[in-house]
Amino acid sequence: MSFSVSDIAEIKWSLGAFVLSMAVVAGLSNFSEVYRHGSLQAKQSAQEQLNKARESFATAQNDFENMAIYKLEYEALETQKVIGNEQRLDWIEGLEKIRKQGVVLDFKYSIGPQQSYAPNPPLDAGNFALNLSPMTLQIDLLHEEQLDRLFSSMSNQMQGWFILDRCNLSTGASPTGEIASLKADCSGGWLTMKNRGAP
Repeated sequence: MSFSVSDIAEIKWSLGAFVLSMAVVAGLSNFSEVYRHGSLQAKQSAQEQLNKARESFATAQNDFENMAIYKLEYEALETQKVIGNEQRLDWIEGLEKIRKQGVVLDFKYSIGPQQSYAPNPPLDAGNFALNLSPMTLQIDLLHEEQLDRLFSSMSNQMQGWFILDRCNLSTGASPTGEIASLKADCSGGWLTMKNRGAP
């Protein structure tokens, strides 16, 4: 079968419809690819937003749980009078109460003026100022175990937070001079935390 120039005139409309159909198909294919690519990007963006939302929710939930824990710890420190002003009178009364219990043979103490405290290694205390009221103790002991009992009694019976820095032991005599004993020379201090914004 052969075509001539005169045949083209007869099939031009069909040929035009074919070319137009091919153009429409190409256009639809291109539009489909662009739409598919856009859909994939939108899906990826939605997935990223979902992941961020999940992370934010998990962080918020974790912060909420931490706030509950920290609130309990904060209230415990307030009850123990670690947060706030120094409790010098309470410390003196507590030490005198322990003296009457006869935990050690005898002891003398001195509480110095409160000063700012910089722990080593450094500690980020946030909005709290750390202060230390230094205290020295001269203690008469029958044996070393009494020293442990004294500091346990201070920890269990007294409000506040006492930090022991050092203790030097030496042999000596009891206040009556009848019983051989140990002498302990100890230093430390009462730690208090105060909110910088508090009056």
